[in-house]
Amino acid sequence: MGPLVTQLFGLISLTVALDNGLLKTPPMGWMAWERFRCDTDCKDDPENCISEALFRDTADRLAEDGWKELGYEYVIIDDCWMSLLRDEHGRLQPDPSRFPGGIAKLARYIHDRGLKLGIYADMGTHTCMGFPGTTLDKIEIDAQTFASWGVDYLKFDGCSSNPVEQMLGYPLMSKALNATGRPMAYSCSWPVYIGGLPPNVNYSFLGDICHLWRNYYDIQDSWDSVQGIIEWFSNNQDDLQPAAGPGRWNDPDMLIIGNFGLSVDQARSQMALWTIMAAPLIMSNDLRNLDNCARAILQNKVAIAINQDSMGIQGRRLLKGNHIEVYWRPLSHSASVLVFLSRRTDMPYLYHTSLAKLEYDAGNYEVCLPAMSYLVSLLCTEMVS
Repeated sequence: MGPLVTQLFGLISLTVALDNGLLKTPPMGWMAWERFRCDTDCKDDPENCISEALFRDTADRLAEDGWKELGYEYVIIDDCWMSLLRDEHGRLQPDPSRFPGGIAKLARYIHDRGLKLGIYADMGTHTCMGFPGTTLDKIEIDAQTFASWGVDYLKFDGCSSNPVEQMLGYPLMSKALNATGRPMAYSCSWPVYIGGLPPNVNYSFLGDICHLWRNYYDIQDSWDSVQGIIEWFSNNQDDLQPAAGPGRWNDPDMLIIGNFGLSVDQARSQMALWTIMAAPLIMSNDLRNLDNCARAILQNKVAIAINQDSMGIQGRRLLKGNHIEVYWRPLSHSASVLVFLSRRTDMPYLYHTSLAKLEYDAGNYEVCLPAMSYLVSLLCTEMVS
């Protein structure tokens, strides 16, 4: 099986490239999965079920509550939107009771508000929750269907496929999306299914066919989950960091700020660390019932500006010791940003460092005061496990 996979990889890499100019900075928006999961019970839970009403409501909030102006532009449907059967022409179709207007009408609603629509599909026989998947023979028709509906972003999962199908299917979907003529962002879950790291993952090739990719397990609504993701990304940053850049992003998964599992300090820390990692800022929360603190964290203009820096260089962990970690990211115009993350419980704690320890050359540096006030309120926060 190994030699065959290698040969297929070489063949496909000569014939596929995703070049539509999208996502020169990390995408920003909202996705249903972490908060709303696979709730299909619109009879007893109409406010929270996966339905066109939920996505219309979310689009309204993004458009009317200041999110769109900050860059949060994608409204992304995740799993469980489909009918259990394809239509008579072999096309995916939405569940008729939960999406009575169809996806094309929902796309128009979202586009009319200056936003973009994302949708979910799965490489293989079924989605992760058992809805129709996209087998190799259905890739072209599914790409054409999404384009005809006005979709702007595809999240392509891989729950029910094997490594050979993934090796073929992810590049073929990239080619099929290009062939539609409609620019669509392409999020690949391929790395997480094959270990997330070289030699299983060829990030140079991945960056040619996908705009962003999931490397690690799904985020859950807990600080333990956030910490696990941060630790994995930091431990493997030598492999992951060089892969990121304009149009190609490592995706540590959704922002869970505004849900139930994080304290205020923990929420600030997730925002700070996703900012330093040049991560997609894709929220999964209920924007209809978001408290002011969560809103302030997610709408912080300095954090967003750092995340969206045009150089697109992913940050790194520089130091780890005494339950304090230091992260660094270079920015445009010879600037850089530091994040100090403390997990200590004996606060206040006086932390000593130097330019040399932080890998800065000796010299004079100007501290940006707006960024400094942000660091105090958001980045330099006490974390209690």
